[in-house]
Amino acid sequence: MNSNFKKDINDGLSSPIKTLSSKYFYDTAGDALFVKIMNLPEYYLTKAEFDIFKNQTQNIIKSLNIEPDTFFELVELGAGDGTKTKELLKVLISENYNFKYLPVDISNNALDKLKANLNTELPTLKVSKKQGDYFDVLDSLKASNHPKVVLFLGSNIGNMEDEQAKLFISKLSNSLNISDNVLLGVDLIKSKDIVLPAYNDKSGVTKAFNLNLLNRINNELDADFNIDAFSHQPEYTEKEGIARSFIVSNKEQEVRIGALDKVFKFKKDEKIHTEISRKYNDTILNTILENSQLKKVTKLLDSKSYFADYILIKS
Repeated sequence: MNSNFKKDINDGLSSPIKTLSSKYFYDTAGDALFVKIMNLPEYYLTKAEFDIFKNQTQNIIKSLNIEPDTFFELVELGAGDGTKTKELLKVLISENYNFKYLPVDISNNALDKLKANLNTELPTLKVSKKQGDYFDVLDSLKASNHPKVVLFLGSNIGNMEDEQAKLFISKLSNSLNISDNVLLGVDLIKSKDIVLPAYNDKSGVTKAFNLNLLNRINNELDADFNIDAFSHQPEYTEKEGIARSFIVSNKEQEVRIGALDKVFKFKKDEKIHTEISRKYNDTILNTILENSQLKKVTKLLDSKSYFADYILIKS
């Protein structure tokens, strides 16, 4: 049993305002559901960033200022299934760049699938996978003095509150050497009619993805959540620029978690906060970067200007 999982579930459900961390969405079932989400018509984020990686690959490489004959490490935090990154990897390989790819993910299952897939599609690629939490893995980056390019795509930084994002960027900056680069993907602030459906699709996949976290607690911590007694509720306002997801209790109820030997009480309509997805503009990003040594080099937009990939350099 994952002791961190057990502790975090206990802490989150014991709080006056209940929370469950989105990083625990990703078990085997959660991984599969998120792949489905990325292919939903409503979920524009993956398509928009893929647009950038597919059609502006040379712009990315030029902005990163890397040389074919200088070895570097390409580190991807939260690699997932690597769909977008493969567009970059293919070009780097075809143009004989000297590098190693280090995908990082909290899900061992996702990493194993990605490595197997890469071994088939890109057999000459040097891959070294790393399983763990972003913050833990950042510490290990310091052990290598090779030049680095760090990919943090999919607006994963948007899953952090602003203060946490500042801390993350500061720690990332401190883990890198001068002239190392970061490619940071962020979702841009847009109207509610575009953003909210991405977290509330008509087919109910996102709902299943969120509620699967309760299944995971049932399976791994011997709990008795009745999934049908909870609903999925996303919220978003353009003014705030943050999409929030909640699991909501449909009735007054009690849930026992055997591994904790505790019973948790839920009021009718009580919310469990599971996820935020911060949307960005230049002003917000500048605030996030202000206490780091990372500086903006360029900004690449998809064809609809829904999404941005910023190239940052440590200086």
